[in-house]
Amino acid sequence: MRHAHIPILGFAAFSGTGKTTLLTQIIPILKQRGLRIGLIKHSHHNFQIDQPGKDSFRLREAGASQVMLVSTHRRAIITEITPEQEPRLDDQLKLFDQSELDLILVEGFKAEQFPKIELHRPSLNKPLLYPNDPDIIAIATDCMLETPDYLTQLDINQPEMIATFILNQFMRPL
Repeated sequence: MRHAHIPILGFAAFSGTGKTTLLTQIIPILKQRGLRIGLIKHSHHNFQIDQPGKDSFRLREAGASQVMLVSTHRRAIITEITPEQEPRLDDQLKLFDQSELDLILVEGFKAEQFPKIELHRPSLNKPLLYPNDPDIIAIATDCMLETPDYLTQLDINQPEMIATFILNQFMRPL
């Protein structure tokens, strides 16, 4: 990733495996340990940040290609992507303010090349991703798997263990 100025780590899995749930558990642990975390989530849906009837929605519908909403609490930038195309992670990183972050976590973008933790639940009857993705560095699962020695196995139900792995892999002192 040319536009990653800080460490970046993805969480790759099939839908329904619990990526978002696990991230909502890991992020507070990493924050408690002093890290400033950014997150980029890929969506396959045509989501709306603003709602019909709101000024920002009306302005975007009027033809503004970008709309920035700003308050004392947060900022959101809504950018229309034309022509519609599948987003590339590196292009998103170019637009992502990394200046006050220590680590970027990524949900999705599983086909792209960057370090990832695969989440796997055998009960979902989905295939493992690591055999076809050399960028997977660990597997978080809810039962022991027979995997190559180069892959670390983590317990998907122990976010503290996964956070410690992340700290050890990506936040080593120079």
